[in-house]
Amino acid sequence: MSYKQFAYLYDELMSEAPYDEWVRFVKEKLVSYSSLNDSSPTEPLRILDLACGTGELSVRFAKEEFQVIGVDLSEDMLMVAKKKADTEGLAIPFYQQDMVELEGLGQFDVIGIFCDSLNYLKSEQQVRDTFSRAAAHLQQGGLLIFDVHSLYKVNEVFLEQTYAFSDDPISYIWNSFPGDDPNSVEHELSFFVLDEKTGKYDRIDELHYQRTYSVEQYSGWLEEAGFKLLEVNADFEHIAPQADSERIFYIAEKK
Repeated sequence: MSYKQFAYLYDELMSEAPYDEWVRFVKEKLVSYSSLNDSSPTEPLRILDLACGTGELSVRFAKEEFQVIGVDLSEDMLMVAKKKADTEGLAIPFYQQDMVELEGLGQFDVIGIFCDSLNYLKSEQQVRDTFSRAAAHLQQGGLLIFDVHSLYKVNEVFLEQTYAFSDDPISYIWNSFPGDDPNSVEHELSFFVLDEKTGKYDRIDELHYQRTYSVEQYSGWLEEAGFKLLEVNADFEHIAPQADSERIFYIAEKK
């Protein structure tokens, strides 16, 4: 999947995303597992924002005095991210890599895969490989924190739904359909973007695929990759998932 055109529309689509909630959640987990803060309190914690997209969370973490590196597969997403960091006067390194093949970035205290980015991987093996590469980039005792769509959200909330948004510069229609694989969904998006020079709207079509798995599957793959699963939470709260929870958070420690 390419984000070439979508990169420049992504922030509009995600304008109401609760980015501050992700930051709050991560900071609260770091307090809960305070061993990361005990070793060298004068040094900022190193966090890898994996699948960082347009850098909204990278910038926020940097403002919270984390030492941040952002990684994404899309060159266009990274261009948007770098522009944001430069505008804020933040020296955040950004690298173009596939998280399935992550390499050469050193050791981190925390790796985050946020905004259901892991759900864009198309196979079980890609998820397992990502966990393995994340473990290789974490110091012993470091944390992997990620969130994914629940089975409930993919199979009952998304499927056969249509979402629409209309505004002067950008409007869109978003249709969701069952994917070919179990617990998967295809998002068909059509954007209508105003060309200020001509006064006409350009149409941009995107097809996005997402797939999720059960708590038991994710937990088993984390164990295989060398992690100890610490918690499974739901919907930005420190509570166990319920039948209708939509976003599942995993907090795992490298053994």
